[in-house]
Amino acid sequence: MLLRNGEYQSLEITETVLPVASSQEEANETLTQANVATLTKFYGRYQDCMEMFAPAEKVAEYLNSHNSWFSRCAEPMKVQQLGENGYALTIGRFGSFGYEVEPKIGLELLPPDEGIYRIRTIPIPDYHPPGYDVDYRASLKLTENVASDVSTDIGEVTRVEWELDLVVYIHFPRFIQRLPKSLVQSTGDRLLNQIVRQVSRRLTRKVQEDFHKTLQIPFPVNSKKKR
Repeated sequence: MLLRNGEYQSLEITETVLPVASSQEEANETLTQANVATLTKFYGRYQDCMEMFAPAEKVAEYLNSHNSWFSRCAEPMKVQQLGENGYALTIGRFGSFGYEVEPKIGLELLPPDEGIYRIRTIPIPDYHPPGYDVDYRASLKLTENVASDVSTDIGEVTRVEWELDLVVYIHFPRFIQRLPKSLVQSTGDRLLNQIVRQVSRRLTRKVQEDFHKTLQIPFPVNSKKKR
């Protein structure tokens, strides 16, 4: 189970749209410096793991060759290669209170340093995020020969444990700023949690399946993320 400073309940991504805009024109106004008065920060710290039924050496080789699998496993997100270790991801369209954003983020998958794999945000050439900024910092480590919760005859199991610190800054238009700050904050936090939860579940499952298929290793059908 994905953890964010403790457990949280599953939430629907689509929030109820409240009639807070004085007019449709204002609700659709272009976000410019003139109508931005505040910068709202949303933060989450997450951790989870996935099991690979192979030695840590094989898992490390797979992670290091991310050029061969990352774009495929990230679907349905749109992925664009950025250099040797970078990718631009279009996450999808999300919103609440009549305000929507389609986040696009540049990520760099750094080579391992003392066994720790790190992922960080990088700029996307010729792209300026419209009204938001993202700071993504993740780390992964491999633990070999762990006890699996899944009944299997496969001898070696490697657990990939990861942690993520995610900060999102959003410049809201005036009609959002009229809402109580506590409401905006709590709604944004819930939405951020749900996005991370859904994306991480899907990506984890696809990476697990792709890894075992690539190495022709049986993958227990009831294997899933733990924690």
